[in-house]
Amino acid sequence: MDNKLNQELQSLTFERLLSHLRERKDVQNIDLMNLSGFCRNCLSKWYKEEADKKGIVISDLDAREHVYGMPYPEWKEKYQK
Repeated sequence: MDNKLNQELQSLTFERLLSHLRERKDVQNIDLMNLSGFCRNCLSKWYKEEADKKGIVISDLDAREHVYGMPYPEWKEKYQK
């Protein structure tokens, strides 16, 4: 498998993970953190860090919105226990 195809598959897999987490609003970040060592906020930080490495300017809130699928304050108000 060439590098381009591998990166495409990784990208699609990441988007599938995000979709899964967006559907599982019942799973709290603290639960994710306790079981796996990372949460939605970690994913948004990693996303921003990778953008920074490429010289792409993205705010913390924009990165969180990408991961959560909605503005973070809205998600927090609706779903955080």
